[in-house]
Amino acid sequence: MACILVVDDELSMREFLTIFLKKQGYEALGAEDGETALRLVEDNPVDLVISDIRMPGMSGLELLAALKVQRPDTPFILITAFASPEDAVTAMKNGAFDYITKPFQLDEVRRIVKAALERPTGAQAPAPEDEFPEIIGESPEMRKLFDLIRRVAPTPANVMIYGESGTGKELVAQAIHNRSQVASKPFVPIICSAIPETLLESELFGHAKGSFTGAMADKPGLFQLASGGTAFLDEIGEISPVIQTKLLRVLQEREFMPVGSTKTIKLNARIITATNRVLEKEIIAGNFREDLYYRLAVVPMHMPPLRERSGDIPLLVNHFLKKYAERLGREPQIVSSYGMQVLMQYDFPGNVRELENIIERGVAMGGTNIILPDNLMLSAHRRRKQETREPAGTAPETDGEAQAGGPPAEPSPQEPAPPPPPPPLFVAAQDEEELFGRGLDEVLEDLERRMILYALEKADNSKTKAAELLKLSFRSLRYKTKKLGID
Repeated sequence: MACILVVDDELSMREFLTIFLKKQGYEALGAEDGETALRLVEDNPVDLVISDIRMPGMSGLELLAALKVQRPDTPFILITAFASPEDAVTAMKNGAFDYITKPFQLDEVRRIVKAALERPTGAQAPAPEDEFPEIIGESPEMRKLFDLIRRVAPTPANVMIYGESGTGKELVAQAIHNRSQVASKPFVPIICSAIPETLLESELFGHAKGSFTGAMADKPGLFQLASGGTAFLDEIGEISPVIQTKLLRVLQEREFMPVGSTKTIKLNARIITATNRVLEKEIIAGNFREDLYYRLAVVPMHMPPLRERSGDIPLLVNHFLKKYAERLGREPQIVSSYGMQVLMQYDFPGNVRELENIIERGVAMGGTNIILPDNLMLSAHRRRKQETREPAGTAPETDGEAQAGGPPAEPSPQEPAPPPPPPPLFVAAQDEEELFGRGLDEVLEDLERRMILYALEKADNSKTKAAELLKLSFRSLRYKTKKLGID
């Protein structure tokens, strides 16, 4: 019989939970404060602690910290009010198994308690590369992320993954789902920015036959398709205020109504979201609802950019080399030592997605089993400055080409650096054989990418101005940048 300790300064709540747990077949103890709880843990074989956050004297978070020192393997569940989501986030980061919000449903308490008691304890955590084969990385930043995934995945908490484009946020969402209690159920992703606002409501909630022109039959939405599993909303920062309001109501009421229908459907899916925006700034600017943010970001996860975990670059390079050698039917290849050095000194504005594209291109173009720097085709003006890496007395790398008399001088503060020259038509081609060997589609895609990057630089990263320079609609440019992996 498992022993559960309930810690709450309110006698009525403490007695209510202990009676309920005893009816479920557990042994239940009660403590009115954190100090009493620690004494009970010392004297009794407690298997689980359920504690309120707000208590006089020692708070629930302080009790959690003390218990992690005294009994690190004992799962800990916190009880919190919706008004304090930041406490729940802190608790999850500090090792709490889960949290329960007031007012709570008894079925929810029963389920969370059962999951906490069934969690294996004392087992040594497997190496990240064994446990997370879909995510490549061994850096300290990634190990922290893996640890957070392990702790959050078994819980039903809503997760928000934030980070730059191309860092692999959907892989993290999939990893959380794969290690959750609903791993056998559907994982349904949707890119919010890729769907016009007029259709997004239907994509999320579904629609009834005849609800609008073209609605020839009932159609289930994302939340119905993900029933019992996980709904992943990528680029959540792009949704309009109208959709934000409707999504907030769904999260509050735990039910939704398809467009054109009068029938409500219960929400039975975990929500994981992702964004490359800083939503705290969007809240201040009035572009994103604060109450919706706290509903979605119960547990926020930061996906570090590749430049902040450059130690993972060799691992990623070897992974992509193997992947594309098999896919393209090539012999196993390696990157030359100087080529790897060049990669380690590159900023990767497109993050892991850009590195994968570079390696795929290098494998496709490589004439031998060694990929040389010329086959990597990195933008020289995006490489990191060497003065941050070279020892004292070494000449720093500059954005221009080295001259006979030494490196070119940096532009003076009063004179801005000149814009880069427009890209040559066949800049990636060394000769006709290589040009035709790559094929028309690949050459045109490479040219398209270079033209878009050049237009964005000319337009100071304004997509609207860049679209005008390229004589494209804004929507067409946005589609192309996503397709080509350009942030």
